[in-house]
This record gives sequence, C-alpha cells and structure tokens, in this order.
Amino acid sequence: MSQQHTIGTHATTISRIGGRTVVTYHETPVVTVDADGTVTLNSGGWRSATTKTRINQAASQLDLRFRVYQADFQWFVSVDGPDGAGAMPFSDGMNFRVDQDARRVA
Repeated sequence: MSQQHTIGTHATTISRIGGRTVVTYHETPVVTVDADGTVTLNSGGWRSATTKTRINQAASQLDLRFRVYQADFQWFVSVDGPDGAGAMPFSDGMNFRVDQDARRVA
C-alpha cells in the first residue's frame, strides 16, 4: 500500500502559478486549489485506485481537509469545511471551498 501523506512522484507534478496550486497526474489536473480556497477535483475519467490515491495524497499534503473514498463502486467526497455537508458524490469538475484559516501553508 502506498503512503498517503505526501504526493507520489510517478507521473505527477505540482505547479504553483500565482495563488493557484495544481496537482497533475499524467496529463490530468486532479486537484486544483485557488487562492480563495476553492478546490476543484477531476479524475479525467480515470476512476482508478491510483488516481484516487493521488487526490487523497494532495488533500493530505496540502491540508485540504477532504477525502475521496469508494463505496459500492461509486466515488464520494467527504469535506470538512464551509461546504462540508458530509459525503457527496464525486463528479469531475466538482468544486468546494476549504477553510483558509485552518490550512497550513504547503
């Protein structure tokens, strides 16, 4: 099992442009964080264990206070923050805000 606290390096890059942070796995921006705390998730249609792991590693390393998990072959997102209303179904392009005051600088 791969570690979950830092973002893996295989086929993965982290870019910071202005106030935006983008975690790209292969050529898909799987996690984008804007300066205002808006997080956008995208699997690029690759609902694989590795894609989910990269998203969760980004959440952990960047202290974004969300988690993607799978139940009955469906992906869900659990968010702890202003938009956190328990679990919500995962969809490509979904976004939500995380509490900027609670985040540490990555």
